Amino acid sequence: MLNGMNIIETEGLTYTYPAAERPVLRDISLQIEKGDFLAVVGNNGCGKSTFCKTLNGLIPHFIDGDFEGVVRVDGLNTLEADVGTLACKVGYVYQDFENQIVRPTVLDDASYACLNYAMKDYLERGMEALSLCGLQGRENDYIWQLSGGQTHLLALSGAVSLRPDVLILDEPIAQLDPSHADRIYGVLRRLNEKYGKTVIVIEHHTEYIADYCKHVMLMKDGTIAWKLPVREALQRVNELQACNIFPPQVTIAAHRLREEGRLSPETPLPTTVEEGREAFKSLRYCGAGAEKKAEERKGEDIVQFRDVSVSYRSVKGERRTVFDRLNLTVQRGEKIALIGSNGAGKSTLMKLMVGLLKPGEGCILLKGEDIGRKKTEHLSRILSLVYQNPEEMFIKDSIEADIAYAMQVRGISDWEKRTGELLERFRLTPLRKRDGRLLSGGQMRRASLAIGIALNPEILLLDEPTANLDIATRKEIMNTLNDIKDVTETVIIATHDMQLVCDWAERIIVLCGGKVVADGNRDEIFGNRSVTEMVGIRPPEIFTMGMALSEEARCYTVDEFLQNFREV
Repeated sequence: MLNGMNIIETEGLTYTYPAAERPVLRDISLQIEKGDFLAVVGNNGCGKSTFCKTLNGLIPHFIDGDFEGVVRVDGLNTLEADVGTLACKVGYVYQDFENQIVRPTVLDDASYACLNYAMKDYLERGMEALSLCGLQGRENDYIWQLSGGQTHLLALSGAVSLRPDVLILDEPIAQLDPSHADRIYGVLRRLNEKYGKTVIVIEHHTEYIADYCKHVMLMKDGTIAWKLPVREALQRVNELQACNIFPPQVTIAAHRLREEGRLSPETPLPTTVEEGREAFKSLRYCGAGAEKKAEERKGEDIVQFRDVSVSYRSVKGERRTVFDRLNLTVQRGEKIALIGSNGAGKSTLMKLMVGLLKPGEGCILLKGEDIGRKKTEHLSRILSLVYQNPEEMFIKDSIEADIAYAMQVRGISDWEKRTGELLERFRLTPLRKRDGRLLSGGQMRRASLAIGIALNPEILLLDEPTANLDIATRKEIMNTLNDIKDVTETVIIATHDMQLVCDWAERIIVLCGGKVVADGNRDEIFGNRSVTEMVGIRPPEIFTMGMALSEEARCYTVDEFLQNFREV
């Protein structure tokens, strides 16, 4: 029977997807206490999302497969309760949360679930949920007037309106800028601490886990390796990294200092910058100064934006301007990171380059020719865009067919061989017959990138390529970008992943208010406080740690921090 302190309990939970060779969940027995704030971590494909989908009954009621064992939520056996009943116990916000938005206005959407349950107070419940999720005052707005972070909060509001005791969020901040991410987690903390909700997040951002969560559960190969208090969990640096989880950078730095004998074994490993101030108080910055200012680029111009303006009509409110006379030049061979807050125009810029959007004014030149005069087939041989939502890349019933499709329709002779090579490169061969839309978030990312480079494009555009990814897959993508540089010379990445920006990009372009507000190297961007504050950019945690110890410090990686800070 369910313990009175536990709201979730599983016994011998085992699950296998249809046509899968082995179970994705194996003999899981677990208890989750009422009122916990639990982070579920593990490498991509270890079963995190699958496990959470057993808690609200989607598995096995809607998603077929072999299901064994027992899952109880607040005393209900999920096999014996229907999905509608379980939705009032467990609210779920998925990775692709946009698909949970089904109505045109904010209050209409927030109250829609309650209306479906024929609850007489459905509007009051919707208003209450919007207030709890920080969207009060937006009730009559259309959903397309919301930012990405606000849309995520609306999806959460729809789940909260049913007043469930458990809330599950799958990668809640994967595609959000820091200010929106902070807001999401602030709402979750309030729901947890003030209203007693049990919150479960599937999360790769361990700095947020350190700041907000109470416990961490590590999944490994479909099993539960352990569930521990958050501070104790994040101290297990070697074990987490072995499972492709990146502990907070300050924790990794302290762990390496301890291994080098530069930090006492008795000193607890810090998990936040504030704790790092105390742990690293004996260190002094002895590094070099700022990077040289980026030299004027002298390569061949491959893409040029000339006075490009883009705006959207809106049913309600003023016409929204995305770009206002934008001028920008990309040169062959550049490695560019596009950064800026949600809604700054990063995705729009990429869609303009591949012809999916047309500028209202101005023109875009590709190799000196107006792309508006080029056929889509010709553009697709030069540029390839890997979408922010990878499921949009899947049009066939298997990822093998999706990867092969573009090569087949263009009559490429060795398409079968190349498809096999791409499946192998991205560790997708065992999944080749699976529908891409049923893969985990990280597996979707790998598959979408394989589709994107299938035609060996000269210019590769990646929209949030590392969202939802563990360390191994992020490194794999980085290695792939290096591997294809002989074919794909020019790569542009739109991202909120500042570590990716600092590790990879040679040029950083900052978008804000329809304009380029900064364009340069790492120091020129992150060392400019007026730019970072205006746009809401947050540098990697180790950069902030270095600056907390010395304003002269410019450390973008753990290696740089350890090299540039020494004992007094």
